[in-house]
Amino acid sequence: MIDFGIKDIIDILIVGLMLFYLYRMMRNSGTLSLFYGVLAFIVIWVVAYEIFDMRLTGTILDKFMSIGLIVLVILFQDQIKRFLTDIGSQGRWKFFKRLFKHDEDEEHAHAEVMSVVYACMSMSKSKTGALIVWQRRMPLTDYEKTGDMIDSLINMRLIENIFFKNSPLHDGALIIAGHRLKAAGCILPVSHDMNISKSLGLRHRAALGMSQVTDAVCVIVSEETGNISVAKDGKLTVKVSALDLEHLLSEIDK
Repeated sequence: MIDFGIKDIIDILIVGLMLFYLYRMMRNSGTLSLFYGVLAFIVIWVVAYEIFDMRLTGTILDKFMSIGLIVLVILFQDQIKRFLTDIGSQGRWKFFKRLFKHDEDEEHAHAEVMSVVYACMSMSKSKTGALIVWQRRMPLTDYEKTGDMIDSLINMRLIENIFFKNSPLHDGALIIAGHRLKAAGCILPVSHDMNISKSLGLRHRAALGMSQVTDAVCVIVSEETGNISVAKDGKLTVKVSALDLEHLLSEIDK
Protein backbone atom coordinates (compact mmCIF):
# COMPACT_ATOMS: atom_id res chain seq x y z
CA MET A 1 0.00 0.00 0.00
CA ILE A 2 1.34 3.42 -0.98
CA ASP A 3 1.69 5.85 1.90
CA PHE A 4 0.47 9.16 0.44
CA GLY A 5 -0.26 12.01 2.84
CA ILE A 6 -0.53 15.78 3.16
CA LYS A 7 3.25 16.14 3.13
CA ASP A 8 3.41 14.51 -0.31
CA ILE A 9 0.66 16.80 -1.64
CA ILE A 10 2.58 19.86 -0.40
CA ASP A 11 5.75 18.46 -1.95
CA ILE A 12 4.04 18.05 -5.34
CA LEU A 13 2.54 21.56 -5.14
CA ILE A 14 5.95 23.11 -4.40
CA VAL A 15 7.57 21.32 -7.35
CA GLY A 16 4.63 22.27 -9.58
CA LEU A 17 4.89 25.94 -8.61
CA MET A 18 8.64 25.93 -9.24
CA LEU A 19 8.16 24.36 -12.68
CA PHE A 20 5.40 26.85 -13.53
CA TYR A 21 7.54 29.82 -12.50
CA LEU A 22 10.49 28.40 -14.45
CA TYR A 23 8.24 27.87 -17.48
CA ARG A 24 7.00 31.48 -17.34
CA MET A 25 10.54 32.80 -16.96
CA MET A 26 11.79 30.75 -19.93
CA ARG A 27 8.79 31.82 -22.03
CA ASN A 28 9.49 35.50 -21.35
CA SER A 29 13.18 35.08 -22.19
CA GLY A 30 12.46 33.26 -25.46
CA THR A 31 14.13 29.98 -24.37
CA LEU A 32 11.01 27.86 -23.97
CA SER A 33 12.30 25.10 -26.27
CA LEU A 34 15.28 24.62 -23.96
CA PHE A 35 12.90 24.31 -21.00
CA TYR A 36 11.06 21.47 -22.77
CA GLY A 37 14.39 19.80 -23.55
CA VAL A 38 15.57 19.95 -19.92
CA LEU A 39 12.16 18.71 -18.70
CA ALA A 40 12.25 15.76 -21.13
CA PHE A 41 15.77 14.86 -20.00
CA ILE A 42 14.68 14.88 -16.33
CA VAL A 43 11.67 12.67 -17.10
CA ILE A 44 13.87 10.14 -18.94
CA TRP A 45 16.34 10.13 -16.06
CA VAL A 46 13.59 9.53 -13.45
CA VAL A 47 11.96 6.76 -15.53
CA ALA A 48 15.26 4.97 -16.24
CA TYR A 49 16.84 5.30 -12.80
CA GLU A 50 13.97 5.37 -10.33
CA ILE A 51 11.15 3.39 -11.95
CA PHE A 52 12.82 0.72 -14.13
CA ASP A 53 16.07 0.62 -12.10
CA MET A 54 18.24 0.68 -15.25
CA ARG A 55 21.53 1.12 -13.44
CA LEU A 56 23.90 1.65 -16.38
CA THR A 57 21.66 4.13 -18.19
CA GLY A 58 20.69 5.75 -14.90
CA THR A 59 24.32 6.16 -13.83
CA ILE A 60 25.28 7.80 -17.15
CA LEU A 61 22.30 10.16 -17.01
CA ASP A 62 23.04 10.89 -13.36
CA LYS A 63 26.55 12.08 -14.32
CA PHE A 64 25.03 14.31 -17.02
CA MET A 65 22.58 15.71 -14.47
CA SER A 66 25.35 16.77 -12.09
CA ILE A 67 27.36 18.40 -14.90
CA GLY A 68 24.28 19.79 -16.63
CA LEU A 69 23.20 21.68 -13.51
CA ILE A 70 26.47 23.63 -13.55
CA VAL A 71 26.10 24.31 -17.28
CA LEU A 72 22.54 25.58 -16.81
CA VAL A 73 23.66 27.91 -14.02
CA ILE A 74 26.34 29.38 -16.33
CA LEU A 75 24.00 29.72 -19.31
CA PHE A 76 21.09 31.18 -17.38
CA GLN A 77 22.80 33.23 -14.69
CA ASP A 78 20.73 36.32 -15.62
CA GLN A 79 17.46 34.40 -15.45
CA ILE A 80 18.46 32.78 -12.15
CA LYS A 81 19.41 36.17 -10.74
CA ARG A 82 16.01 37.54 -11.75
CA PHE A 83 14.26 34.48 -10.27
CA LEU A 84 15.96 34.94 -6.89
CA THR A 85 15.38 38.70 -6.95
CA ASP A 86 11.67 38.22 -7.64
CA ILE A 87 11.36 35.74 -4.76
CA GLY A 88 12.96 38.18 -2.34
CA SER A 89 11.18 41.27 -3.64
CA GLN A 90 7.59 40.30 -4.32
CA GLY A 91 6.28 43.43 -2.63
CA ARG A 92 5.74 41.78 0.74
CA TRP A 93 6.57 45.02 2.53
CA LYS A 94 4.52 47.35 0.34
CA PHE A 95 1.85 47.70 3.02
CA PHE A 96 4.38 49.03 5.52
CA LYS A 97 5.93 51.21 2.84
CA ARG A 98 2.59 52.88 2.17
CA LEU A 99 2.09 53.58 5.88
CA PHE A 100 5.13 55.84 5.95
CA LYS A 101 4.69 57.34 2.50
CA HIS A 102 3.82 61.03 2.50
CA ASP A 103 1.81 62.99 -0.03
CA GLU A 104 4.94 64.97 -0.89
CA ASP A 105 6.68 61.74 -1.91
CA GLU A 106 3.79 60.78 -4.18
CA GLU A 107 3.75 64.23 -5.78
CA HIS A 108 7.50 64.07 -6.35
CA ALA A 109 7.24 60.59 -7.88
CA HIS A 110 4.42 61.74 -10.17
CA ALA A 111 6.50 64.74 -11.26
CA GLU A 112 9.34 62.37 -12.21
CA VAL A 113 6.97 60.20 -14.22
CA MET A 114 5.56 63.23 -16.04
CA SER A 115 9.07 64.45 -16.86
CA VAL A 116 9.72 61.18 -18.68
CA VAL A 117 6.28 61.21 -20.35
CA TYR A 118 6.65 64.80 -21.59
CA ALA A 119 10.17 64.08 -22.83
CA CYS A 120 8.92 61.04 -24.77
CA MET A 121 6.04 63.07 -26.24
CA SER A 122 8.42 65.82 -27.35
CA MET A 123 10.87 63.32 -28.88
CA SER A 124 7.96 61.52 -30.56
CA LYS A 125 6.90 64.72 -32.32
CA SER A 126 10.42 65.41 -33.56
CA LYS A 127 11.05 61.71 -34.34
CA THR A 128 14.06 61.57 -32.06
CA GLY A 129 15.04 58.00 -31.28
CA ALA A 130 15.25 57.15 -27.58
CA LEU A 131 15.57 54.16 -25.25
CA ILE A 132 14.82 54.64 -21.54
CA VAL A 133 15.14 51.84 -18.97
CA TRP A 134 13.34 52.28 -15.64
CA GLN A 135 14.61 50.00 -12.88
CA ARG A 136 12.08 48.11 -10.76
CA ARG A 137 13.22 45.55 -8.18
CA MET A 138 16.24 44.01 -9.90
CA PRO A 139 19.46 46.10 -9.72
CA LEU A 140 20.88 47.25 -13.07
CA THR A 141 24.38 48.13 -11.85
CA ASP A 142 26.16 45.94 -14.41
CA TYR A 143 24.33 47.66 -17.28
CA GLU A 144 24.98 51.13 -15.83
CA LYS A 145 28.72 50.44 -15.98
CA THR A 146 28.56 49.97 -19.77
CA GLY A 147 27.64 53.66 -20.21
CA ASP A 148 28.58 57.02 -18.73
CA MET A 149 27.45 57.81 -15.20
CA ILE A 150 25.23 60.88 -14.83
CA ASP A 151 23.53 60.52 -11.42
CA SER A 152 21.21 63.48 -11.94
CA LEU A 153 17.69 64.42 -10.98
CA ILE A 154 15.05 63.31 -13.48
CA ASN A 155 14.63 66.25 -15.81
CA MET A 156 12.72 66.51 -19.08
CA ARG A 157 15.20 68.81 -20.83
CA LEU A 158 18.17 66.70 -19.80
CA ILE A 159 16.52 63.58 -21.20
CA GLU A 160 15.88 65.35 -24.51
CA ASN A 161 19.48 66.60 -24.66
CA ILE A 162 20.84 63.10 -24.03
CA PHE A 163 18.96 61.73 -27.05
CA PHE A 164 19.61 64.73 -29.30
CA LYS A 165 20.96 63.39 -32.59
CA ASN A 166 24.35 65.11 -32.25
CA SER A 167 24.80 63.96 -28.65
CA PRO A 168 27.52 61.31 -28.11
CA LEU A 169 25.15 59.40 -25.79
CA HIS A 170 22.06 59.26 -28.02
CA ASP A 171 22.75 55.77 -29.42
CA GLY A 172 22.71 53.97 -26.07
CA ALA A 173 20.10 53.52 -23.36
CA LEU A 174 19.31 55.84 -20.46
CA ILE A 175 18.87 54.04 -17.13
CA ILE A 176 16.67 55.48 -14.38
CA ALA A 177 17.17 53.99 -10.91
CA GLY A 178 16.46 55.22 -7.41
CA HIS A 179 14.62 58.31 -8.72
CA ARG A 180 17.78 59.41 -10.54
CA LEU A 181 19.08 59.46 -14.10
CA LYS A 182 21.90 57.05 -13.34
CA ALA A 183 23.70 56.45 -16.64
CA ALA A 184 23.39 57.10 -20.37
CA GLY A 185 24.84 55.45 -23.48
CA CYS A 186 24.38 52.04 -21.86
CA ILE A 187 24.57 48.77 -23.80
CA LEU A 188 21.66 46.35 -23.43
CA PRO A 189 21.28 42.65 -24.35
CA VAL A 190 19.55 42.22 -27.71
CA SER A 191 16.60 39.85 -28.04
CA HIS A 192 16.85 37.11 -30.69
CA ASP A 193 13.09 36.49 -30.72
CA MET A 194 12.15 35.67 -34.32
CA ASN A 195 8.56 36.87 -33.80
CA ILE A 196 9.58 40.54 -33.64
CA SER A 197 8.32 42.53 -36.61
CA LYS A 198 10.95 43.24 -39.26
CA SER A 199 9.91 46.90 -39.21
CA LEU A 200 11.21 47.33 -35.65
CA GLY A 201 14.82 48.32 -35.20
CA LEU A 202 17.68 47.62 -32.82
CA ARG A 203 16.27 49.82 -30.05
CA HIS A 204 13.13 47.67 -29.87
CA ARG A 205 15.17 44.46 -29.85
CA ALA A 206 17.43 45.80 -27.11
CA ALA A 207 14.43 46.90 -25.03
CA LEU A 208 12.76 43.50 -25.42
CA GLY A 209 16.01 41.72 -24.58
CA MET A 210 16.42 43.83 -21.44
CA SER A 211 12.85 43.06 -20.35
CA GLN A 212 13.53 39.34 -20.83
CA VAL A 213 16.59 39.15 -18.55
CA THR A 214 15.48 41.79 -16.00
CA ASP A 215 12.20 43.12 -14.61
CA ALA A 216 12.88 46.66 -15.86
CA VAL A 217 10.37 48.68 -17.88
CA CYS A 218 11.84 49.88 -21.17
CA VAL A 219 10.40 52.81 -23.14
CA ILE A 220 11.28 53.24 -26.81
CA VAL A 221 10.71 56.20 -29.10
CA SER A 222 11.01 55.22 -32.76
CA GLU A 223 13.29 57.35 -34.91
CA GLU A 224 11.44 56.32 -38.08
CA THR A 225 7.79 56.71 -37.02
CA GLY A 226 7.92 58.60 -33.72
CA ASN A 227 5.75 55.91 -32.09
CA ILE A 228 6.23 55.18 -28.40
CA SER A 229 6.57 51.52 -27.39
CA VAL A 230 7.04 49.75 -24.06
CA ALA A 231 8.80 46.46 -23.28
CA LYS A 232 7.87 44.81 -19.98
CA ASP A 233 8.18 41.22 -18.70
CA GLY A 234 9.36 39.98 -22.09
CA LYS A 235 6.44 41.53 -24.00
CA LEU A 236 6.56 44.45 -26.41
CA THR A 237 3.63 46.86 -26.74
CA VAL A 238 3.80 49.28 -29.67
CA LYS A 239 2.03 52.61 -30.25
CA VAL A 240 1.50 53.41 -26.57
CA SER A 241 -0.39 56.62 -25.81
CA ALA A 242 0.92 59.26 -23.40
CA LEU A 243 -1.87 58.43 -20.93
CA ASP A 244 -1.05 54.71 -20.98
CA LEU A 245 2.65 55.47 -20.55
CA GLU A 246 1.91 57.68 -17.54
CA HIS A 247 -0.22 54.96 -15.96
CA LEU A 248 2.38 52.26 -16.60
CA LEU A 249 5.28 54.25 -15.15
CA SER A 250 3.21 55.35 -12.16
CA GLU A 251 2.64 51.69 -11.23
CA ILE A 252 6.36 50.87 -10.99
CA ASP A 253 6.89 51.84 -7.34
CA LYS A 254 3.46 50.71 -6.13
